[in-house]
Amino acid sequence: MADAVIKKPIPKTGELLPVIGLGTWRTFDVGAAKTARAPLGQVLSDFVGLGGSVIDSSPMYGKSESVAGDLAVELGVHKQLFLATKVWTSGRDAGVGQMEESFKRLRTERMDLMQVHNLVDYRVHLSTLRRWKEEGKVRYIGVTHYTASAHDELARVLASEELDFVQLNYSLGERDAEKRLLPLAAERRIAVLVNRPLGAGGLFTKVRGQPLPAPASEIGCASWAQLFLKFVISHPAVTCAIPATSKAAHLIDNMQAGFGSLPTAAMRKQMADYFAAL
Repeated sequence: MADAVIKKPIPKTGELLPVIGLGTWRTFDVGAAKTARAPLGQVLSDFVGLGGSVIDSSPMYGKSESVAGDLAVELGVHKQLFLATKVWTSGRDAGVGQMEESFKRLRTERMDLMQVHNLVDYRVHLSTLRRWKEEGKVRYIGVTHYTASAHDELARVLASEELDFVQLNYSLGERDAEKRLLPLAAERRIAVLVNRPLGAGGLFTKVRGQPLPAPASEIGCASWAQLFLKFVISHPAVTCAIPATSKAAHLIDNMQAGFGSLPTAAMRKQMADYFAAL
């Protein structure tokens, strides 16, 4: 592909990240068998080949960290990845132990981004992570959640803690983050990773059999997946969307959203109105 992948800056440092990343929830939680891992190896290879770098995991996701780490080493793409994972436990010592295990599973000595999963015991873990950041063990720190019911608490944390990243749910079908969280992240210069950018697949059910809206052709969208993702990444506060897939064809489709042009504010409204009317 002749075009370069679209990148956005991490507000605190200016480091550029490709706007389409790769989630691993459910998809990378497979066994050691070659037959189980081979399709994911193709996904990861195509991801890097198309300019992707941000891969997001968690100890909550079963074997996903280990599978991602092993495949990255086997494919020789480890150094091209921006590794993001999470701590998902209570207590300082438990958190340290879990995070150190994540380093081993992801086969790295320095984590690009460590996040507190769903705000579990976040004050304790952020204290550890600030120390690790000073020591160079992690490059960036953040917090996550995946449901609108947690947005009020997430907003309080963003307003009161010094963070580099927040990960939250946002899509054409879940737009609650637009009200407060995305403006707050922009104000606080916090990078935003978007989980559930495809509504965990639910958006496709709503649009099945429907033609793409008018703005799609103007911004080079050939599929609903590309349109859904371009809507998300075109929000000024969003840094990167992290759709998960275990299929290379879906990965390639998703990655096309990171090329070409993004919708204008007027196009975004048109897309949102069209989707809401379905």
